[in-house]
Amino acid sequence: MSHRKETITRGTHNVFADLGLPDAAERQTKTHLALAVNETLKARKLKQREAAELLGIPQPKVSALKNYRLDQFSVERLMEFLTALNHDVEIMIRPRATGAGHITVLAVQ
Repeated sequence: MSHRKETITRGTHNVFADLGLPDAAERQTKTHLALAVNETLKARKLKQREAAELLGIPQPKVSALKNYRLDQFSVERLMEFLTALNHDVEIMIRPRATGAGHITVLAVQ
């Protein structure tokens, strides 16, 4: 029986950065915001047509949002969707002791 030695690489907590994709921080932020929007739409049991009316976008864009095709949405627009769904969105800026800063999105239930 041969034993293979496997190497495990620890991720950075940003799968987009780990995959070497451009704009990794923005992609991760959009994904977290879209997740919050989609969870709210699901909890409210809204049909795509109803969600489109509430968010002020055409139904095909709701479909794109639900399928995490986020290239057509800005971070700002996703935050606007959350406020339209009666959520507060807060942005906190604070100094960092060492190293480059980072962006974090936290959802409070």
